[in-house]
Amino acid sequence: MGKLTGIKVVDLSLFLPGPMLSMMMADHGAEVIKVEPPAGDPARTMEPMEAGQSVWFRNLNRGKRSLALDLKSDEGRAQLWDLLADTDVMIEGFRPGVMKRLGFDYDTVSARFPKIVYCSISAFGQEGEMAHHPAHDLAVQALSGFLSVNDGADGTPVVPGVPSADMAAGLNGLSAVLMALIGREKSGKGDYIDIAMFDSMLPWSAHTAGSAIAGGASPRSQSQRSLGGAAFYNIYQTADAKHVVLGARELKFARNLLTALERLDLLPLAEADPGAGQAPLIAYLRGTFVTKSRDEWVAWFADKDVAFSPVLDFREALDQDFLRQRGLVIEAHGSHQIARSFRFASEEDWQPEDAPILDKQQ
Repeated sequence: MGKLTGIKVVDLSLFLPGPMLSMMMADHGAEVIKVEPPAGDPARTMEPMEAGQSVWFRNLNRGKRSLALDLKSDEGRAQLWDLLADTDVMIEGFRPGVMKRLGFDYDTVSARFPKIVYCSISAFGQEGEMAHHPAHDLAVQALSGFLSVNDGADGTPVVPGVPSADMAAGLNGLSAVLMALIGREKSGKGDYIDIAMFDSMLPWSAHTAGSAIAGGASPRSQSQRSLGGAAFYNIYQTADAKHVVLGARELKFARNLLTALERLDLLPLAEADPGAGQAPLIAYLRGTFVTKSRDEWVAWFADKDVAFSPVLDFREALDQDFLRQRGLVIEAHGSHQIARSFRFASEEDWQPEDAPILDKQQ
């Protein structure tokens, strides 16, 4: 029995943030009914496929039940009302105003079912001049400032490898839903949650955008300690055109590495201001790391107490022994699935359920 056994969720959202939120609830015992349009969640067709389903779709929708409803029809709306009668949590990810036009906005739903926790997820929130601006993750990262520091040495932004705005919104949504359920235990009433991808990203900037948050200039990557301006928090190319990282800023790690390299005279540079102050040390380390292959450096660092890691691609990352030791990738239902990312000592070993086929019966 999971921590959320007995909680019923109706999720109308598609793609990533909302489905991730409801999947984390399903992973811990909640009953999740995924309400899809007649054509299904577009993520169902996103390649690559494994065992007859999209890897993306399966890893965000396992353990749910699917129901296709045409909410523009009287029959579809009637079926949704029936589903909501005993629902604890409702999730939707439409653009602001759509649910009101369909007759399922929070005021209307809560008037019938005052205990429901209703979570809306959008790019910029339900109110304000940006509420109706269309955007997915990349545009939100661009407008929030994050893309400006997702750049190379020449300052040119590149497409990020992580959909951070989507993921932050899903995590914020989960936290807010759980808080609202706890609050309902005390008050007996549900609540409305307005989750914006933009809002969810901003707290993630606290350690990198301090100067701008304080009202000053925007940070620039090459002069920031956490963004490429520090020698011991940086990426270095190796002789085989692969890469390694030094990933901690404590002086003891710099001392350990420079001692092993017989260049302890460079230690004061590790304490200098990031950017120009550490540029000579960065240049030295670039020249050093390019003398061996990535795997040779892995072997060299094996007995050194230094925050060092090779840069792996996803195939290499997923093949690491410690993932299997922690059960982070599970083979089930003829497919590979990423395990739930938090676990409880009181619960038995977990196995993922399958993702639902699209139920078009109405």
